[in-house]
Amino acid sequence: MTNKVCVIIGGGSGMGAAVAKEMNNRNYNLALMSPSKNCEILANELGGIAVRGKAEKDTDLQELFDTTMGKYGRIDSLLIHVGGPPKGDLLEISDEDWITANEMVLLPVIRMSKLVTPVMQSQGGGSIVNITTFSAFEPSLTFPTSSVYRVGVSSFTKLYSDRYGADNIRMNCLLPGFTDSLDLPQKFADMSVFKRLASADEQAKAAAFLLTEDSNYITGQSIRSDGGVTRSM
Repeated sequence: MTNKVCVIIGGGSGMGAAVAKEMNNRNYNLALMSPSKNCEILANELGGIAVRGKAEKDTDLQELFDTTMGKYGRIDSLLIHVGGPPKGDLLEISDEDWITANEMVLLPVIRMSKLVTPVMQSQGGGSIVNITTFSAFEPSLTFPTSSVYRVGVSSFTKLYSDRYGADNIRMNCLLPGFTDSLDLPQKFADMSVFKRLASADEQAKAAAFLLTEDSNYITGQSIRSDGGVTRSM
């Protein structure tokens, strides 16, 4: 039986690397991308392949797709996990930084969807997961560009799930809270009802659930894994 294939953008460190390890434990072949050599080191460790690149560069995304298809000939799961976009005081953020945020956060989801959807259609299905943030539900002035564009990812996710559900292709968002893969002060841990940061491994298990057939009837959702930080229902 051919192993399934999981592509991970942002798979060099933090949550992305934790998801790679979790999917490897589930016998998925891996294709990883990150801006640094970390993705190559991890891919070598896990028996996968890697492409150095940035999510905001369409040519890097194309190279990742082409390399994955050349090696494995299929893509069953896709995780998109990008870094934090520019921050600043709301009206002091430059037009250039707003454009950068759009290119970092929203456009990679759209561009990768265009690439992988025909493949998943031909295979009879697949799963795409976008890791965003709890502030998609409760916008924060601390993260203004992220709050704006990541809710756009949730909107696109719902539209995509409506359009391609008949092809058995699912798309969901995972909205983590503050996680130990970042160097954060205790005040952020205290925002959780558990008074601690999430571990990257905990977030990886939630992502793997959405990436695999364990969640076959879940699509178009923005699921919070934030330790109770948000209050909206």
